[in-house]
Amino acid sequence: MNEIKQKYLINFWENKKGFIALGVFSAAYFGIFAVNWGVTSEMTRLGGEFLELFGADLSSYSYYQNLGLHGNATTRISGIMLLGMSIGCIVAALLANKVKFRLPASSLRVFQAIVGGLLSGFGARLAFGCNLGNFFSGIPYFSLHTWLFALFMVLGIYLAVKLTNTKFFKPKAKLVRVNKKDEGLEIHEKRAKFYFFLGIFVFVLFLSWLLYLLINYHDINPSDRKSMLSLALVFGFIFGFIISKCQICFTSCFRDLFLFGRDSAIKGAIIGMMIATIIAFAFTLYGHEPKLTQLSLSVAMGAFLFGFGIVFAGACECGWAYRMWEGQSHFMIVGAANIAGTMILALSYDFFPQGFKEGVKINLLDSFSNLGGLALNLLFLLSMLILALAYKRYFFKRIQR
Repeated sequence: MNEIKQKYLINFWENKKGFIALGVFSAAYFGIFAVNWGVTSEMTRLGGEFLELFGADLSSYSYYQNLGLHGNATTRISGIMLLGMSIGCIVAALLANKVKFRLPASSLRVFQAIVGGLLSGFGARLAFGCNLGNFFSGIPYFSLHTWLFALFMVLGIYLAVKLTNTKFFKPKAKLVRVNKKDEGLEIHEKRAKFYFFLGIFVFVLFLSWLLYLLINYHDINPSDRKSMLSLALVFGFIFGFIISKCQICFTSCFRDLFLFGRDSAIKGAIIGMMIATIIAFAFTLYGHEPKLTQLSLSVAMGAFLFGFGIVFAGACECGWAYRMWEGQSHFMIVGAANIAGTMILALSYDFFPQGFKEGVKINLLDSFSNLGGLALNLLFLLSMLILALAYKRYFFKRIQR
């Protein structure tokens, strides 16, 4: 029993397998709810509701109106899924004894958190999705705009890696001399036990909420989405738990490849997307419509700003979410700045020229037939994998010279 507890509840899980598992669950989420797994749309709604608390009238802002500020986070599928993600992250962090309040390493890091968070939040909503809705759980659903997003996101990531790898932005590590062999990390066994049982307690509260939803909404007409709130909560918890246990941050997919030649994350993400593509294809045959977004300059610019921002800040939405619940104040700042970035975009969106925002929507399945679109999407993913492996080989060859 102790071995199972240590392996599955306390220890971290393999990062690559986490990406693959998320690919499967995100495709199932699409099949059940007919929407992509994403978080920034709901964060934008939360930002809008925050403004309304202070008397702001958002009825004249098209972005908020198109997004829909109906209900609240506990009555929306996306809202309760996001809450479930937070609970999953909290439980996983407590079970693993990973919760400890930590201040930012320096004022420079605070600057990066604010600027990077603003850019990533602004860019994500300018492109109508982050690296969940427009990349990991976007590419498998056959909208060509996701590949435009991926291209410009990678460009933004690459340039940000080059910038943050300069001497000015590199962390100033402090070396501490240890005189005794027995000195090292101090293990607080009592605190670890307390956090473990606290994690179990939070999980029991989660189950109580889930039971409440099942009891109160079990007799609602299946066409009423409130009947699916309990299932959305479960999916959110699973997403958050896996993200925390596997330390999933989509920023690492390309950043670690460019910075260290490390390809584990990007390989896991691509394999996960390949599996999700096949599962999603089956759902589209049964009538599910993919989320289509126009090929436009706004998507390209938003993707670039988002890619640059997540590297500059040090994490994407998934990354700062689980680290925030671990007590890392740097990522609390990133999260707040990220939501602020979505608010700035939504308030300024109507001032962008129409030509910047408009474009054609292309569904690969409609344009190239069902099997042709499936094959093309898988071919694109395979090409991405080959390019990642080729870059890794080039990276280490360059070091050896």
